[in-house]
Amino acid sequence: MKIKKSLSSFLILFYFSIATATEYHVSKSGADTNDGSKSAPFKTISKAAQISQPGDVITVHEGIYRERIDPPRGGTSDENRIIYQAAPGAKVVIKGSEVVTDWEKQETKNVWKKTIPNTFFGDFNPFATELEGHWFQNNGRPHSLGAVYLNGHWLVEGANMDDVTSPADNYRYWYKKVFDNHIEIYADFGNANPNQELVEINVRQSVFYPSNPGINFITVDGFTLTQAATPWAPPTVEQIGLIGTHWSKGWIIKNNTVSYSRCAGITLGLKDMGEYLGNLRGYTKMINFAMNQGGWDKDLVGSHLVSNNIVEHCEQGGIVGSLGGAFSIIEKNIIRDIHVFRLFKGQEQGGIKLHGAVDTVIQDNIIYDSPRAYWFDWMGQGGKILNNIGFNNAVDLYMEVNHGPAIVANNIFLSPNSISNKSRGTAFIHNLIAGRVGVSDTPRTTPFLKPHSTKVAGYHTNEPGDDRYYNNLFIGSGGANTSKYIHFIKKGYNAEQKYKVVFEGNVYLRGATPHSLDLTHIAENKHELPLIKPIIEGDNVYLDLSGVVKNMNLNNKFKLIHTENLGVAAVSGAPFVDAKGNAFTFDVDYLGNTRLESNVMPGPIQLMQHDNQKVKVWPKIKKSH
Repeated sequence: MKIKKSLSSFLILFYFSIATATEYHVSKSGADTNDGSKSAPFKTISKAAQISQPGDVITVHEGIYRERIDPPRGGTSDENRIIYQAAPGAKVVIKGSEVVTDWEKQETKNVWKKTIPNTFFGDFNPFATELEGHWFQNNGRPHSLGAVYLNGHWLVEGANMDDVTSPADNYRYWYKKVFDNHIEIYADFGNANPNQELVEINVRQSVFYPSNPGINFITVDGFTLTQAATPWAPPTVEQIGLIGTHWSKGWIIKNNTVSYSRCAGITLGLKDMGEYLGNLRGYTKMINFAMNQGGWDKDLVGSHLVSNNIVEHCEQGGIVGSLGGAFSIIEKNIIRDIHVFRLFKGQEQGGIKLHGAVDTVIQDNIIYDSPRAYWFDWMGQGGKILNNIGFNNAVDLYMEVNHGPAIVANNIFLSPNSISNKSRGTAFIHNLIAGRVGVSDTPRTTPFLKPHSTKVAGYHTNEPGDDRYYNNLFIGSGGANTSKYIHFIKKGYNAEQKYKVVFEGNVYLRGATPHSLDLTHIAENKHELPLIKPIIEGDNVYLDLSGVVKNMNLNNKFKLIHTENLGVAAVSGAPFVDAKGNAFTFDVDYLGNTRLESNVMPGPIQLMQHDNQKVKVWPKIKKSH
C-alpha cells in the first residue's frame, strides 16, 4: 500500500510538472510587456530568462539579439532543466557587441576615427580594461579587452598609432586612446567606408553567463554566440567565457557556433575562490580550498555535455575549464582558428584546455589551426581522449603532470608535433601519430585522486614512465621519438622499473624509429611513402592511406587490447576503466567498424589489403568492408 501511494504521489508530481511547464517565445517583433506566448512574444531573451522556471523552454526566433543572458536560475535535474533553444530553422545570433556609426575620415589613407563617451559602455568599458592575469605574458605591450569588427570579422589591436597608419604586415589594425570621459578609436578599414558597412565594437564581457555559481541543468541549443570582451581565464580565478557554466552542474551546450571571444569561447571552470598566487604553490592551495570548502564535488559541479558546436576565432582557448569540467563529455565539436594573432603569450592557449578533467571524455572532435589542441593539465585522472583529429596545430596532444590512468585511443594526430607528454599512467592505443612524440620530466609535485572522485589521495613527483603503447601507427622520421624513456631510465628515473614503459604491436613507417622495448613491432623505412596529410575538400576531410597499406607487412598478428592488458596506473593504483568501473575492449575503430580478434590492424582505422583509396575521416561516417 505504501509503495503504491508513493508511486501515485510521484506520478502526480511528475504530470503536474509537465502540465505547468511553459514555453516562452522571444522575437525581434515582440515586447517585454507581452506574456511571452507565441502570439505575444517577448523582445529580449533576458526577459524570458528572468521568469522561466525549471521545466520551461525558451524558444528564440530569427534575428540578432544584442544582450548578455544572465540566467538567475536553472533546472533541478537532467529531466527538469531550463532549455534555451533557437526556433527550428531560425538563425538566431546573440552578440556582445554594439553597432557604431558616424566615423570620421582622417588624413591618413584608409584611417577613420570614432569618439565614444564612456556612458555608451555603462559600468564596463572593454577598451579601458587591460588584459592581464596569471600566466599571461603581454609581449611588452598593453592589450585591452576591446575589439573592432568590420562586417563580422575583427581587426587587430595595434600597440600604437603606427600600427594603424603604417602596418608592418597584411593585417588591418585599430588603436584606442583612453580619456577620463571618453575614448577615441582609430581604425584602418582598408577600402571599406565604415559608414556604409557594418562596424561593431565589444561592449559586453560575455554573451551567456550566469553571475552566480550553482545555476544548474541549463540547455543552450542552436545559437550563434559571438563578439564578447572576455577576460583572461587562467585556472586560478573565475573563468568567464563568451558562454560559460560558472561552477555549475549538468549543462548541455550543443549545436551552437561560438566565435570572436577576446579570450575563451566556452568555459566550464571556476567560480571566485579567493586570491591565490599564479604558481605551483598557489594552484595547489586553490585546489585544496576547492575540494574542502569550494564545492568541488560530483554532486555539485561538472557532468556537462558540450556537443556538436563550432568554436572559432578565440584568442585564448576554444573550451577551457579548471576543475569544473570534471565528469563531462566534450564531443563532435569543430574547434579552429584559436590564438591566431599570437600578439600575447601565456600558458593557457589551446583548443580544449582542462585542469582536473576527472573521468572526462573528449571524443569525436576535430581541432586545427590552434596551439596545443587537446590538453589535459593536472588530475586528468580517468580521462579519455578518443577518436579525435588534430592537424596544423603547434601540438596535437599535451599531457601535463597527470598521474593516470588516462586513455588515448583511436586518434589521428597529424601535426609535426603530435604528442608532448609530461605525464605518466597513460595508455596510447591504436593512434595514428604522424609527428614527433616528446617525452619530458618536470620537477613539479602534483596531486592524484581517489578513483572516480575529486578527493585528493596524495601527491607525487612527475618522473616519466608508466606508459603503454599498443597497436599505434607511427609515420615519419620524427614520429617515434619515444627513446626518451630509455634516456630517463639511464638518468636515474625508474631504475627499478617501477614506472616501466610497455611497447607492443606498433608499426613504424617512413623512417619512424622503433622503440628498443618494442619486440613485436613492424618497421618499414621506405621514405617514398607520402607524408600523411589531411585532404580538405569543402567541409570534408580525407586521408590517403593507400601507401600505408602497400608498405605494411600484414603477416604479423596483432592482439585485441582489453583493460586487463593495461594493468593499473602505478601512482594512483587505479585501473583503466570507465567512470562506472566497467572494463574496456578496444574492438571498434575510429570509423565505428569492428575489430575482430582474428584480424586486428594497427592504427585508428581497420585498413584492409584491398583499401587503396582516400578515406573520409570528417564528418564521421561508418566505413564498410
